[in-house]
Amino acid sequence: MSTATYTVSGMTCGHCVSSVTEEVEQIAGVTGVDVDLPTGRVTVTSDAPLDDALVKDAVEEAGYQLKA
Repeated sequence: MSTATYTVSGMTCGHCVSSVTEEVEQIAGVTGVDVDLPTGRVTVTSDAPLDDALVKDAVEEAGYQLKA
């Protein structure tokens, strides 16, 4: 099992959290997504380490940006 934490900018409400969660959950191998709205932190657990580009694409599909 692998865990990675990302910071997402632009989230302001529960709907934002839901959108990001739904998109990231669709990545193959993802077993859990925990989004902390106040900090913008998104913790992703998966079967194996994820390609950061896949997470970035999922977050952008939801309408937000990963912070570098």
